[in-house]
Amino acid sequence: MSSIIKSAFAVYLFLVSFSAFCQEEIPWKEDYVLELNNFKSNQSKIDPSKNSVFIQSGATIDFSFSMSSYEFMFTKNFNSKVKTIFKQNLAVISAPDSLSANYLLAYSRYDFDLHELYARKLRKELYEQKGAFSDASFFQPIYEKLNQEMVAENSRILNESEFGSESGFLKAEHESVRIQILELSDFCMECKPPKKKK
Repeated sequence: MSSIIKSAFAVYLFLVSFSAFCQEEIPWKEDYVLELNNFKSNQSKIDPSKNSVFIQSGATIDFSFSMSSYEFMFTKNFNSKVKTIFKQNLAVISAPDSLSANYLLAYSRYDFDLHELYARKLRKELYEQKGAFSDASFFQPIYEKLNQEMVAENSRILNESEFGSESGFLKAEHESVRIQILELSDFCMECKPPKKKK
């Protein structure tokens, strides 16, 4: 094999590997619907020998930024720095049958949207509370407060929906979350919040 062919093959392998790695994380999109094949952890399985269900969410809110002190001082819109993603390789659905697995899937769809709702709440709080002389750690109490709220709400829905099996209840709660996401449309990741009228 000539060196040119070897180099081309190496580049191809790199691009395939990079593409596969990128596909492990799914950014939240309004029209994206999770499916069972998104739960790619080795622990995910439907096994009749199991007598219980287990779920581990792959949804997370990622907030990070890198900028100079000068840039930070004049930055007010952090929307693009707050991302809702679904990590397929960490997501687990384990159930004894397909019916139970699909209940967990419905809950996971709710959970992914709930993460986006709280990402938008975080973007909104950051936008409203960031001042020109704010310290770089100003976001910490905001993030912690909203994260506690989200975890509590998540636990409530998981329990009250009985792991998604109370489908009518879960559907109503999910619809409520979707409406709240729309109400915060100025705080999507790509959006620029409107300036306050003086």
